[in-house]
Amino acid sequence: MKHGLSRRDFLKLAGAAPLGIVAPPLLKKLGAIQFLQGEKKNVLVIVFDALSAYNISLYGYERDTMPNLAKLAKRAKVYHNHFANGNFTTPGTASLLTMTLPWTHRAFRFGAKVRDTLAGSSVFNAFDDYYRISYTHNPLANTLLAQFQQDIDEYVPREKLFINNDGLIRTIFSRDEDIATVSWIRAMKRSEEGFAYSLFLSHLYEKSRDEKIAGYKDLYPNGLPSTNADNYYTLEAGIDWLEDRLVGLDQPFFGYFHFFPPHFPYKPRREFSDTFVHDAWNPLNKPDDLFTEDNLYETLAKSRAYYDEFILNVDSEFGRLFNALESAGLLENTWVVFTSDHGEMQERGISGHTTPTLYQPLVRIPLMIFEPGQQTGQDIHTPTSAIDVMTTLLHVTGHDIPEWSEGSILPPFAPQVLQSNKPVYAVQARRNDPAHPIQQGTIMHVEGEYKLIYYLGYDELEEGGEKAQLFNIKADPEELVDIAKSQKGTAADLLNIVKSKLKEVNVPFQSE
Repeated sequence: MKHGLSRRDFLKLAGAAPLGIVAPPLLKKLGAIQFLQGEKKNVLVIVFDALSAYNISLYGYERDTMPNLAKLAKRAKVYHNHFANGNFTTPGTASLLTMTLPWTHRAFRFGAKVRDTLAGSSVFNAFDDYYRISYTHNPLANTLLAQFQQDIDEYVPREKLFINNDGLIRTIFSRDEDIATVSWIRAMKRSEEGFAYSLFLSHLYEKSRDEKIAGYKDLYPNGLPSTNADNYYTLEAGIDWLEDRLVGLDQPFFGYFHFFPPHFPYKPRREFSDTFVHDAWNPLNKPDDLFTEDNLYETLAKSRAYYDEFILNVDSEFGRLFNALESAGLLENTWVVFTSDHGEMQERGISGHTTPTLYQPLVRIPLMIFEPGQQTGQDIHTPTSAIDVMTTLLHVTGHDIPEWSEGSILPPFAPQVLQSNKPVYAVQARRNDPAHPIQQGTIMHVEGEYKLIYYLGYDELEEGGEKAQLFNIKADPEELVDIAKSQKGTAADLLNIVKSKLKEVNVPFQSE
């Protein structure tokens, strides 16, 4: 899917003809006056993990969770109906980075990689004329970055920003990381019963760990944020490092930075702790879902308050980063993107984001794009998708959009003839073998104001093994009324589209 003349093609033509001949038509088409002056714009993508648009004040949430973001929105393109393509890190991040849907990249399972044929088909490959740098706290996202490492100039190890970590064992045994990590956990970390395979070494490990984190107790009354239990970090240290690193980067650069907050465990800094947990606001008490985890309303309400406090912490740090970029002059020549890989849920008896369901808190995520030098904001309400983000960034920086991209150019950046209102999809298929057709999963299809959720192959389903829900997400944003029966025609039309699409994408994986 190529759009227009590439920069390389332009250079070839420019070298073969007098500038006066090629300049008028071609410079207008490419925006190449800026290009000839050597002013390629940088691209900076900031992902905060598990950040639901449903918990952000800018998008209508009752709690004032992101006051800094609300102020910055006056300078950004703000997307109000933007969707992740999966409900946890692996499929969501893989779609963002490859510009393909989960049924194409096949990274269904926790910690999976994209299929081998797409290993060289990431956004890093497409930005091959930029200095490419990446970092993530998240082990699942890191698996994907490691897979794309051949196209990344500076792949920063996760351990770089951890206070305490178990990364040494993975470094030493990089070819057997899974087995080595399990062995390390069994030998060095005590179980819930208080035992480890090596009692002596586990005590030494715990003593070293506790000494490293002791100085943070006053700043983090609920404990330090962590991944995999012992990989402690602070978002503040990550933002400090990023500020310093960006100033020294070769330009133009493409940077992808995927921070873990506000992902569980929700551990905000002291000034944000207890902001919401005792307030007077009560979340809407929604009926339990078919896939309920039987969590009590009170438990989920408290969990949501802790989550919201961690979002406050994220807001403070992103505001600090934005101000630092502005002070350094980087906002004048850098596209900045604020988004997430998926959402989070504390309702209907469900907590977290690994459920089979695809309700709005899980898949509706923030997207804000700050154009270089932009001082006025714009609101976009068209349904958009994570696969569109990198596709758009390639377009606005004058790159070819690769043939493998399934994304569209986001409004308002697409030429009128390329404007698209195509359906938005999300896929949950984590129990499927990637090498085989999808036989158990959940497919979301959003078109206009309607959202269909199609379930197939779950034991919880009634006879027939499938179920469809239909919501009008404009009139009923909380998804309280399933209108699949009252609007049978619309439900049937959308369901036929989903089934047809599923049949199509399953064909390459059918058994001989």
